[in-house]
Amino acid sequence: MPKQSEYVTYLLELLAPLGQVSARAMFGGHGIYRDDVMFGLVAYETLYFKVTADNQADYEQAGSQPFSYSKKDGKVAVMSYWTVPADLLEDQDQLLEWARKAYNIALKHKAPLKRGKKTKA
Repeated sequence: MPKQSEYVTYLLELLAPLGQVSARAMFGGHGIYRDDVMFGLVAYETLYFKVTADNQADYEQAGSQPFSYSKKDGKVAVMSYWTVPADLLEDQDQLLEWARKAYNIALKHKAPLKRGKKTKA
């Protein structure tokens, strides 16, 4: 698992006013969580936030791109996380606004927890 980079530590400091924000190592990068809800990710020292039709236009207008990767079968998988515009990292208030939107969207679209099947006695 990758150890937390200085960049991830820096991002967590910027996002701290949101509340309980943390990073968890995953697939060579980090998931960014608030209260156990993943609303962002860091891959290759780039920050991505959760995007749906609710906020995609903002990211498109800013020239952002979705996170994608090549699968073993050669196909490209595109995720619902888009690059955070670099200028937001210089404006904490705006960064927090976009992060709140991403968190609310992630919360709204969060998959329910899977629970074990109950067996009849």
